[in-house]
Amino acid sequence: MFPEYDVIVVGAGHAGCEAAAAAANLGSKVLLVTMNMQTIAQMSCNPAMGGIAKGQIVREIDALGGYSGIVTDKSMIQFRMLNRSKGPAMWSPRTQNDRMLFAATWREMLEKTPNVDFYQDMVKGLVIKDGKAQGVITGLGHEIKSKAVVLTNGTFLNGIIHIGEKNFGGGRAAEKAATGITEQLVSLGFESDRLKTGTPPRVDGRSLDYSKMEEQPGDDDISGFSYLPVPKPAKQVSCWITYTNNKVHDILKTGFDRSPMFAGRIDGVGPRYCPSIEDKINRFAERERHQIFVEPEGWNTVEIYVNGFSTSLPEDVQYEALRIIPGFENVRIFRPGYAIEYDYFPPTQLKHTLETKLISNLFFAGQINGTTGYEEAACQGLMAGINAHQKTKELAPLILQRSQAYIGVLIDDLISKGTEEPYRMFTSRAEFRTLLRQDNADIRLTGLSHAIGLASDERMERLTKKETAVQQIKKLLHDIQLEPEEINGYLLSLDSSPISEKQRADKILLRPNVGLAELIDNVPKLAEHLNSFNNEALEQSAIQIKYDTYIQKERDLVNRMSQLENLEIPDSFDYFKIPALGNEAREKLLRVKPRTLGQASRISGINPSDVQILMVYMGR
Repeated sequence: MFPEYDVIVVGAGHAGCEAAAAAANLGSKVLLVTMNMQTIAQMSCNPAMGGIAKGQIVREIDALGGYSGIVTDKSMIQFRMLNRSKGPAMWSPRTQNDRMLFAATWREMLEKTPNVDFYQDMVKGLVIKDGKAQGVITGLGHEIKSKAVVLTNGTFLNGIIHIGEKNFGGGRAAEKAATGITEQLVSLGFESDRLKTGTPPRVDGRSLDYSKMEEQPGDDDISGFSYLPVPKPAKQVSCWITYTNNKVHDILKTGFDRSPMFAGRIDGVGPRYCPSIEDKINRFAERERHQIFVEPEGWNTVEIYVNGFSTSLPEDVQYEALRIIPGFENVRIFRPGYAIEYDYFPPTQLKHTLETKLISNLFFAGQINGTTGYEEAACQGLMAGINAHQKTKELAPLILQRSQAYIGVLIDDLISKGTEEPYRMFTSRAEFRTLLRQDNADIRLTGLSHAIGLASDERMERLTKKETAVQQIKKLLHDIQLEPEEINGYLLSLDSSPISEKQRADKILLRPNVGLAELIDNVPKLAEHLNSFNNEALEQSAIQIKYDTYIQKERDLVNRMSQLENLEIPDSFDYFKIPALGNEAREKLLRVKPRTLGQASRISGINPSDVQILMVYMGR
């Protein structure tokens, strides 16, 4: 019934979809197995993509040739560039999306991808022979063979949904949990644990009074996520902001004795940076209010996502508390909020390729590794799909360094440090934020991906044109001399010191309150030379000029740190032969088995003296 596949991907969430697309586009024959073909790429939580650090990840996925950026742009209903008031390293794109259109677009793109087959069934076990993954066993009893398997099970592994005092098995609302895989992997020597996440109630937008809320419109300039010319919407949908108050908090507290979180019925650790509303008012008792984002779920639906009100309290308490929030006085609930508890496998059991250390050709991606968030899952899926293909074809793996991508930071954090709570990406996790901007993801990554055959020729051609244009713009700005009478009027309007003699345009641009677009608008000589360039090239040129000193400092730091990254530790390295190492250091090094001294230095509990001891022992 089934041919043998190169790669089988288990699960069709954000990680699974990217894994299937990447492996297939590289040339592997792929089977994507999902328990429900109608929920491929479903946005299980909020109808949004991107945000702080997450937006950078989506642009990196796009630069590498993944689909998330294209799907997001095609289904967006609102776009905002966050942190515009800060430096470019902090700018983060974010979209609100049409939930149904997002999933439909993903499925359409996958169905149009050669080499991707689909099958609807639960995977209850793996075919493991001689320490190697060789296929899957489905709930209907089919044994499907493959050269590699990518597990992207999300919250489905032994998932339990909690609403107040009620709990029942499920991987998502109205969908059953997956069983069998955890038990098999544990029997093979894997370590597993439990995590928790939650979601807020969905409500009827027709029952809300928006006049009592603050409107949050989208940006006029929609840059989007994809570096390809994906059409952007002609109009946008506003989001809204309202707030809880002490009365809301008092009502929520009446349900604490029936809360699964406070009653101890949930063992899993929840996301620290996205706590439930009951956790917020418990941990931050001094706060009189908490922000609530009212987010539309699409163009043609009245369903609203109540961002900031994640909860697993009883339904009656959820309803009564919501009615006290300004604008929610007559609210009608479509679905209550709930918490979900599920199995994950501590990611220190993986290599940097996301292949497991115990079983060859078995890859993990997404929430099975302890992460939270669509973007974090999608980028892991992309890298697992790439490396599953590379491994089965006996090709070199693609491993991104911390200095190359937020994706590299995320994977290295997981592999080196592990996680005991749902891991979410933040800009603060990256040492090289000035280098890892959302605007230059294509410059950083498209060439790497094109070299292995994933990023298309079209992407490479667009990148080459962009880089050529940037160099031309930078040269023009360096060569053009501005006379005082050409620029002083504009400088004075900014309360910036006028010039007394002619000065290069790029030097004027170094002033903190001077922007290139405004310079072009106010100086006819610049407009004459630069109006033919597109906004993307102009913005990239301005960033490189303004932040050149900081960019160079980070590059120098990368070069210094790369000395450790280039010192590889053999898999067979015997840490017991180094008596100077403490027991804790030896234990953690043996558990993680770092690839390089650089990775070893980032393991929690490994101190600089341990690294020095390793360097001495390795003759460095």
